[in-house]
Amino acid sequence: MLMTKERRPAIRTLRGWAVNVLQEAGAIHECEEHGWARDRADPHARTRALALARKHPPDGVSADQAVAEINDVLDSIGDACPECPDESL
Repeated sequence: MLMTKERRPAIRTLRGWAVNVLQEAGAIHECEEHGWARDRADPHARTRALALARKHPPDGVSADQAVAEINDVLDSIGDACPECPDESL
């Protein structure tokens, strides 16, 4: 019987790669209802994501560029879903 290994989806952009790294490190997650990315505000997960970016940048991208993209994505994501009702009300 031929066994195949499940392949990860291809990442087509540097931003997509950064989002994937952040999700794997546990720094961001999706809103269960709407799918928006949410920052978990976990400093250890951020540190793991930045370490992964430095050690394993995508092909053709320097470690500095990979770290910069991780930081850009983190700066663009909030800790609340824009479609969820405000929990403070």
